[in-house]
Amino acid sequence: MGRRRPRRPRPNRRSEPTTTTEKTLVVAAADAGERLDRFLVQKLPHLSRARLQALIEAGHVRLAGGPARASLKLRAAQEVTVAEPEPEPALPQPEDIPLRVLHEDPQLLVLDKPAGLVVHPGAGHAGGTLVNALLHHVKDLSGIGGVLRPGIVHRLDRGTSGLLLVAKDDASHRALQQQFQTRSVEKEYLAIVLGTPARPTGDIEAPIGRDPKTRQKMSTRSTRGRAAHSQYRVVQAFDGAALVRVRIHTGRTHQIRVHLASIGHPVAGDATYGGRRPAASRNAAVREALLALERPALHAARLVFTHPATAARLAFESPLPHDLAALLRTLESTLPTKP
Repeated sequence: MGRRRPRRPRPNRRSEPTTTTEKTLVVAAADAGERLDRFLVQKLPHLSRARLQALIEAGHVRLAGGPARASLKLRAAQEVTVAEPEPEPALPQPEDIPLRVLHEDPQLLVLDKPAGLVVHPGAGHAGGTLVNALLHHVKDLSGIGGVLRPGIVHRLDRGTSGLLLVAKDDASHRALQQQFQTRSVEKEYLAIVLGTPARPTGDIEAPIGRDPKTRQKMSTRSTRGRAAHSQYRVVQAFDGAALVRVRIHTGRTHQIRVHLASIGHPVAGDATYGGRRPAASRNAAVREALLALERPALHAARLVFTHPATAARLAFESPLPHDLAALLRTLESTLPTKP
């Protein structure tokens, strides 16, 4: 038999320990029976619900010294320990992708995102995202969103265009997240929908969760949906379509697309929620223009928030991009001319 080769020593793969902040909470009698995740949202307002869920799933939250689940019901005098690791450095690589910056200061940026740009890296999108562009544009982004979402306070779907808010430092990120949680941020969208809602204005209050049949979709039929509230106003009705302005009071995944589809008026061009069906229009040009859409006709048109450093109330607006503006001109051309 030949001589055995000596085994190479394995490199030390352990990374440097990260700094962790621990906080212990004692459950008061008034909080007995409350779910763990809801209790933590109330007691730790500087952390978002998503961040707390991630900490629980990663094992950084312990109940009475043992592992914890978000749905566990609390008992009086129990101790809840939350270990919050320091934000990890952002791993995506900077890329020189053009950004339309409407406002920038030491604390934040307001961007006008084009349709088709993915906000952060994920499955199938390791690069070419808004985060990669931000890492090139801003050298000291907030890391509180995690390694794949630095600075991202909220997000827009890939096919949605319009206004997006980005934090540069952790304190600003926390303050802006708190505004989203308390619903003091005003977010309004313009959408072109199939058909015209029967009521010119309306509230849609329907919980949203994973579709029970198709996990890639969201639905108002989910048995575990979370409360969601949208308000709409018909701006202009056309033959087979309508321009609506939508204000959302919650920020659920695909909220506007799901809510509008639930009342029978999906966003035009939205293949996921019924917006690719032929429009019920007598005008061939309208039918062709709607079918030619390559993305949902949804645009984040207005954003109002309080600046975390100056406390000034800031408002930004974004006009419809070229593709939706061209569609709107086609729709308007079919209206009867006024005498």
